[in-house]
Amino acid sequence: MRIWIRRVAWALVVLAAVPLGLTLLYRIVDPVSTLMLADQVRGRPVDRRWVPLDRISPEVVRAVVSSEDARFCSHHGIDWAEIDRAVDVSERTGRGPRGVSTLTMQVAKNLFLWPQRSWLRKILEAPLALWIDLVLPKRRVLEIYLNIAEWGPGGVYGIEAGAQRAFRKPASALGPREAAIMATALPNPILRDPSRPSRRHQGLASIIERRARAAGATLDCLKG
Repeated sequence: MRIWIRRVAWALVVLAAVPLGLTLLYRIVDPVSTLMLADQVRGRPVDRRWVPLDRISPEVVRAVVSSEDARFCSHHGIDWAEIDRAVDVSERTGRGPRGVSTLTMQVAKNLFLWPQRSWLRKILEAPLALWIDLVLPKRRVLEIYLNIAEWGPGGVYGIEAGAQRAFRKPASALGPREAAIMATALPNPILRDPSRPSRRHQGLASIIERRARAAGATLDCLKG
């Protein structure tokens, strides 16, 4: 029994060490997500064209941060202020707390975990997000996120593939409206297809477009 306990303990140590070591490697190596790997294993097509952050329109950067994680530059992987707000709203309304995943937490999920929501995934996501924020610059975290996020049905991953599919242009050429439509699709790019935005999708994009224009100094951590 002791031998098996020791083996299980070592296995857990190895499993924990793998994402910690890979995160360090991802400072210089461009990663793929678990969803991409799953699609490839199943023989499904994957369209992903990695582009550096300097070749992504600043409008995309402003729109995505404004939409997904407005305090990206001020937190350290977890937005505790947003969590407190979500808990407060939940207590006042009696509803379950809404999701408060930061971009860093989404990177942790996409690189090392699974898409289905669960308490176990959230428990694992938090320390991974803290580690990612500790060892990777903010620019690199966002660059990875924009290149591994799913941006449309049929295995479309990364902003370059998403922009080409939705607007027939590179990510570097997206304007404010196009960037807002892309950003607003992120929670569910299958239901919110950026190539065919619904009236509701267009309305949400207008809100994000206004927020992005006012982003200003909140993006100082992304300056190269």
